[in-house]
Amino acid sequence: MAIFHHKDINNLLKGEHHDLEHRTWSRRSFLQTLGIAGGAGITMGGFGLSALSAAPLHMALASSDNNRILVLIRLKGGNDGLNMIVPVYDYSRYKTNRPNIAIPQNQLIALGNDQKYAMPQTMNRLKPLWDNGHMKVINSVGYPEHNLSHFTSSDIWNSANENIESDSNKSGWLARYLLDKTPDYLENLPEIPGAIKISSGSSITYQTADRIDLAVNFNTPDKLIEIAEKGFVYDTVNLPDDCYYGDQVGFLRSILNITYKYAPKISEAYSAGTNEVNYSNNELSRQLAIVAKLVKGNLGTRLYMVTLDGFDTHENQNISHPRLMADISAAISEFYADLEAGEKANDVLSMTFSEFGRRVRENDGGTDHGTAAPVMFFGPTLEGNGIFGKDPDLVDLDSVGNLKHDTDFRSIYATILESWLCIDASHVDNILGDVYERIPGLGLNCLPVYTSEPVFTQQIQHKLRSHADGSYTIEYEISRPGQIDVEVYTIMGQKISTLVHEYQDRGKHQAVFINQHLGLSSSMYIYVIRSGSASVSGKFLVR
Repeated sequence: MAIFHHKDINNLLKGEHHDLEHRTWSRRSFLQTLGIAGGAGITMGGFGLSALSAAPLHMALASSDNNRILVLIRLKGGNDGLNMIVPVYDYSRYKTNRPNIAIPQNQLIALGNDQKYAMPQTMNRLKPLWDNGHMKVINSVGYPEHNLSHFTSSDIWNSANENIESDSNKSGWLARYLLDKTPDYLENLPEIPGAIKISSGSSITYQTADRIDLAVNFNTPDKLIEIAEKGFVYDTVNLPDDCYYGDQVGFLRSILNITYKYAPKISEAYSAGTNEVNYSNNELSRQLAIVAKLVKGNLGTRLYMVTLDGFDTHENQNISHPRLMADISAAISEFYADLEAGEKANDVLSMTFSEFGRRVRENDGGTDHGTAAPVMFFGPTLEGNGIFGKDPDLVDLDSVGNLKHDTDFRSIYATILESWLCIDASHVDNILGDVYERIPGLGLNCLPVYTSEPVFTQQIQHKLRSHADGSYTIEYEISRPGQIDVEVYTIMGQKISTLVHEYQDRGKHQAVFINQHLGLSSSMYIYVIRSGSASVSGKFLVR
């Protein structure tokens, strides 16, 4: 698909193909012909930038006291997860499969008291985050029948659609949510950009079915500041003759002006924010330094994506991969130290992901394309460290020697959407196209965001059964899996006891209240069952 630069756009806007365009163009084909819908956006002097729409997610996040921010850290090229989170529990087999690239045991940092896992010393700057409970790992993440193409697997991760090759709808997983709720996104823009990508232009996470990128995308702030200083450049009043073509020209010019709309706000936030730590001289550190300045400058954007390239380690892995691990370690450590200095760290959850892992057995100096791999999370909100998911099985491999996945990556997306960004559970299922199990234990708890939309959340049915010994059984049935809390309160609202605090499958469950364990005085008490934003309650008498 053709991409036009400034002079091409200007020639087109003068109407040199007026008659043909007047007869055949629709608004969608007009965008596609100009390249706006071609996955690259409008190119402005080598500076790709496009605008994000208004949508319930972003408006709700912006209008509430929910300041939660999600930073996606893309490890482009297929990261070797076995050399990032090393399976010490099966080190001999790991070493046998990788005689030349295995990390020596004396160069490992243990993770956890059981020492089943470790990370290489090149990642030592992440150890304080782990020790402080600000780092968690999910192992064996992937999807069924893994695609080993960089491009296709990247699109699968960014779209949450494993059938994207054959599906005519190649939209990103967040773009689907936006367009489902706000089809007129270009004509209903919020005051702040809802998403920003830095050096991540090829990701389709925010692309619509028409391949229009809904995120502001830039590489460095310099060109952004330059654009902010220039202001709006296209005339939307003096259009060509009053006909269909004139309407299309006005529409195009308004899109270009929308692009400029966000530049002053981003530039203002960037100038207002300060980096209070010295960042390393690597690509990821530079990108996260920009994110930190925008967050600390109170831009208000909730969704960010950054990218570190170079993970396609078919050869020279002993040179390139340790350097990449050191870059990740330094960048994330510096980022959270900077956010902490600005009292913003609690608002930011970060997650790494890559299109696939690498094969268990090394090749000549590196590793081939693989399947399952670990995902890392960072942030004080995690409230504890830990490694989740099934241990990678280095024996039970697929037919070509790849690890078998255990956790579907869409379960991670579902958990983040519902428990961090506070999107209603039914909306999450619609975004992802199916119901995926939420992952317990990450420490993410949703603060409900109230909108004018009807609430379709957890359905809880409950009843109370009393027993002759004075105890009670609270029987309840939940319509979907989720985090469940069953708590007992006094009539004045003082919490007395937590009977249940765990992730439970859909179906019937029960909680038992035994007063002998508590010694409560005779009075009326209240039990409350909570799951996400849904809650029900009942009362009982202690004699």
